[in-house]
Amino acid sequence: MSQPPPYPPQPGQSYQQEALPGCWWHPNRQTGLRCVRCDRPACPDCLREASVGYQCIDCVQTGQRQQQAQAVQYRKAGYGAKTVAGAVAPRTAIVTPVLIVINVLVYALTAVQAQSPMSNERAEFFQDGVLWPIGMVLRDEWWRLLTSGFLHYGLIHIAMNMLALWVLGRDLEILLGRARFIAVYFVSMFGGSAAVFAFGDANTGTAGASGAIYGLMGAMLVAVLRLKLNPGAAIGIIVINVVLSISLPGISLLGHLGGLVVGALAMVAMVYAPAKNKGAFQAGVLALITAALVGLVLYRDSELSSQLCVLLGAC
Repeated sequence: MSQPPPYPPQPGQSYQQEALPGCWWHPNRQTGLRCVRCDRPACPDCLREASVGYQCIDCVQTGQRQQQAQAVQYRKAGYGAKTVAGAVAPRTAIVTPVLIVINVLVYALTAVQAQSPMSNERAEFFQDGVLWPIGMVLRDEWWRLLTSGFLHYGLIHIAMNMLALWVLGRDLEILLGRARFIAVYFVSMFGGSAAVFAFGDANTGTAGASGAIYGLMGAMLVAVLRLKLNPGAAIGIIVINVVLSISLPGISLLGHLGGLVVGALAMVAMVYAPAKNKGAFQAGVLALITAALVGLVLYRDSELSSQLCVLLGAC
């Protein structure tokens, strides 16, 4: 059995209206609305639109204070705000100069061993690390897919590649964050090496960070398109470099194109990932790209093994 209201309703009011609670901040205002965060009743003047529903002014202020405190912690740790890739942007690039230092140190080692800054490919360390498909298949030296990305033919080769890495890497590292930048860099390097191994001359040595750097070019183009900037400069740089790769002798076009395509695909996963489970989606796409490249390498390995078996009469 229902009970009547404690007092008769005023003219123009119903019993249902009298039963509504008052706003937490304005008790004299009845409301059927509530904050999605604290569930307190609130009138429209005391509510603010949030990503999901509406929050009261107290919860909005609390959330802002928490975000500000978190931002202070990030700044103290050397980080900035989150980027379109979902990364907490570092205030300064660290991975890029570290990669440059590693490449320069490797070049210096080969130059010292060869006793020549321009003919360092004669160095033992260079010969053991260059991408040489036949040698990889015969000796199972699969590390060459990675080590070849840190070797360079002479001073001009490394100078040009390190300059490009410095120009491209700094901005992309800030945009992607350090972990994602490392992932894009190395999957691009692997893409360039896999393309050379799968489609190139099996008895020709190839080396250089160009596969990774072209991957950064592809990533930069995707980032420019995602941020809705003018892509003319990025497209122009890529076209010029591809034309040079085709026209100049001794340059691995396959390594460049392989890195470019893989880097662009990896960047698509980074900046177009759904907001929900962004990190898991990005990791999953990178894993799929890597698995596809591994499959390509294994297929080419089987093909070369069969050819060498016939040539050497070891079948």
